[in-house]
Amino acid sequence: MQITIDLPPDLEQDLIRQAAQSDVPLQTLILQALRQLIQSKANSTSQWPDVVLSYKGNPDFPAFESYRHELLPPREPELF
Repeated sequence: MQITIDLPPDLEQDLIRQAAQSDVPLQTLILQALRQLIQSKANSTSQWPDVVLSYKGNPDFPAFESYRHELLPPREPELF
């Protein structure tokens, strides 16, 4: 598949410079960048960020279970 896009001049120059520094063709650099973006998006949606995973909570905050006695019992389902 061939796709044509118009890049802003600054992005175009950055890509050309990066391709030259990496000694890879411009097309290869763009393909690598797109693949990396797609893979990182796929991986990032399946895991919580580290800041969330490392959260310890507030030890002085009451446990959720301590409020269960205040909850209303479930309603009986209505049949027809």
